[in-house]
Amino acid sequence: MEKRPQPPGRSVNGMDIKLSTCFISVDDHDKAIAFYRDVLGLEVRNDVGFEGMRWVTVGSPTQPDVNIVLEPAAADPSTSPADKQALAELMAKGLLRGVIFVTDDVDAAFERISSAGGEVLQEPMDQPYGVRDCAFRDPAGNMLRFNQPRKE
Repeated sequence: MEKRPQPPGRSVNGMDIKLSTCFISVDDHDKAIAFYRDVLGLEVRNDVGFEGMRWVTVGSPTQPDVNIVLEPAAADPSTSPADKQALAELMAKGLLRGVIFVTDDVDAAFERISSAGGEVLQEPMDQPYGVRDCAFRDPAGNMLRFNQPRKE
C-alpha cells in the first residue's frame, strides 16, 4: 500500500477571524428591547420565537456584521429546573457576564444612559489601563461597560 504524502500543516497566521455574535441573558425581552434599542440606539435585527422561547438580535448600525443575541438565561431546553432557578438568581445579582462597548464620547454616553434611567454602577473615570469608562446594569442586571480610548 502506497502512502500519500501528508499536506503541510496549516498556519493560523493567514486566517481572518472576526467576532460575529455574542449572547446576553435577559429575563424580559420587551424591557431589553426598550433599553438596547431606545436607550443605547442599537437596531433590532431579528426577533424570533420558537417552542416557547424568544431570541432578539440587536446590533450597532455601524457594525452590521456584529450581533448581540438577547436570550433567556436557560436557552437550552434540557436545562433542569434547579439550573434554571440558579441562573435566574445569578442574573438577578448581576453575576452573568455582559459586554463592553466602545464610544468616542463616554461622558455623553453616560449622560444619555443615566438620564434615561440606566442603573449606574460607575461614573466616567480614567482607568490606569488607558481608557475612560463607565458602567451600567441593563434591565436584567447584566453589567455593561462603555469605554473611550484616552487620547494621548
